[in-house]
Amino acid sequence: MVCESLHLKEFNTLGLAEPILRALTAEGYTTPTPIQAGVIPAMLDGKDIVGIAQTGTGKTAAFVLPLLQRVHEIRKMPYPKSCKALILAPTRELAAQIEDAIRTYGKYLKSSSAVIVGGAKAGPQIRAMSRGVDILVATPGRLEDLMSTGAVMLDQTNTVILDEADQMLDLGFMPAIRRIMQALPKKRQTALLSATMPKQIRGLAEDFLYKPVEVSVAPQSKPIERITQSVIHVEKANKRQILVDVMRREDIDRAVVFSRTKHGANKLAQVLVQNGIQADAIHGNKSQSQRVRTLDAFKAGKVPILVATDIAARGIDVDGVSHVFNFDLPNVPEVFVHRIGRTARAGATGIAISICDESEREFLRDIQKLIGFKIELDELSATDLVPEQAPEKPGGKRSAGRGRSKPAGTSGRGRARNGRAKPEGAKAGDQRTQEPRKAPARADASPTGENRKRRRPQKSKGRNGQGAQNALNGENGQSGKRNQNSQGSKGGRGNQGGENAGLSRMLGNIERSQRASGRRQSA
Repeated sequence: MVCESLHLKEFNTLGLAEPILRALTAEGYTTPTPIQAGVIPAMLDGKDIVGIAQTGTGKTAAFVLPLLQRVHEIRKMPYPKSCKALILAPTRELAAQIEDAIRTYGKYLKSSSAVIVGGAKAGPQIRAMSRGVDILVATPGRLEDLMSTGAVMLDQTNTVILDEADQMLDLGFMPAIRRIMQALPKKRQTALLSATMPKQIRGLAEDFLYKPVEVSVAPQSKPIERITQSVIHVEKANKRQILVDVMRREDIDRAVVFSRTKHGANKLAQVLVQNGIQADAIHGNKSQSQRVRTLDAFKAGKVPILVATDIAARGIDVDGVSHVFNFDLPNVPEVFVHRIGRTARAGATGIAISICDESEREFLRDIQKLIGFKIELDELSATDLVPEQAPEKPGGKRSAGRGRSKPAGTSGRGRARNGRAKPEGAKAGDQRTQEPRKAPARADASPTGENRKRRRPQKSKGRNGQGAQNALNGENGQSGKRNQNSQGSKGGRGNQGGENAGLSRMLGNIERSQRASGRRQSA
């Protein structure tokens, strides 16, 4: 069953307990989002779930609320080192965000929870699990580590949530997730939530979920319509300056800037600060405490610009982000959807600006194909770099350049390929036409067997022999060309023989000169 764009009037129609409803009211929530309206009733009925919704649509509360309802109904102490429910998340930040939601919505319940993530000391996490918890939030890597030491056991776990499954796929967690799933009891409830549904995630659902209810909210992989998008075409060397210029132009409340690499994120934050723009970077190379401080400063508005990598950004759940800047375009189109989902939350509007250099045009085409429309050009775009406005190079011609004289088939900038012009008279794919131009013909390149045989005595290092050899090289170079021209016809043998007779006389003179030189040296 596929449920699309479900809306229910109030949370109190979903069958949630009074303490949970009271916590929701305290937070100002009375109406569920479509993903919540679809997932919560199905989970309360014990069904397996596949939930497809973009970031910022309320997926976290969609599975946290039914888990808390289960804890409220089954007031049984957890077994030591075990958990009743397990939530797997791809990053530390997202795990911490889920833990915050559990505490917020369960503050009027008697429930226990713990977080197990990498990048933090294992000791406190092991102690937190010693008595067991109702809900465990974990990243796959650290969870497997503690399972291998016996600090965590999953034999009593009856519910498992895979949050942001597509991101866990991108991070290479699929083998670990499959091992964890196999360690769980066969009789359990499983919910898989994702912003996109690639084939591998669909396969995971088929392997580990039983007749799941699919809740799909909004067209899959389509960006939120409240986001105004534009793209700036620039030369790669100008990208940083363009980002500075566009930030000065825009009225920014809070912004997230996406960089493809950790080093790039650091460098970009430095450039912004040097240009008087308050910014900080968050990525995997920073310690947990550094990341928490940076994220807290961003949430509090002390740092309005956050430069992030895709992995670190998964933990950013902040309302009021007015702008998203794609400094580097992602090479996976679905990641673009995740990125721009950081803005236009909770009914607000947002702006997403992408900066595209020539090497990223293919990425841009893939993104536009996925989202179903062409992104509007920004006024800062360099006109000559816009693909549809860039002048086409004339077919079959090459502009003059340092590689123009190189023969076809040789390596380097000047090789003729992809339909570019070849030397006159050359056929497509024929590389032999220019080979005589590689170097002047030499005596040792002569095609005649007689010349090869007669040249062997030329190894003498004597002065007279060397001078005669130089003379021979000059003469025989011209002869080699004549020989090549004459070999193509049957009558060329006669001319070749006459020329070879002259060469033989010259070689004889050389040999006599070398012998005389040798006798003088012996004397």
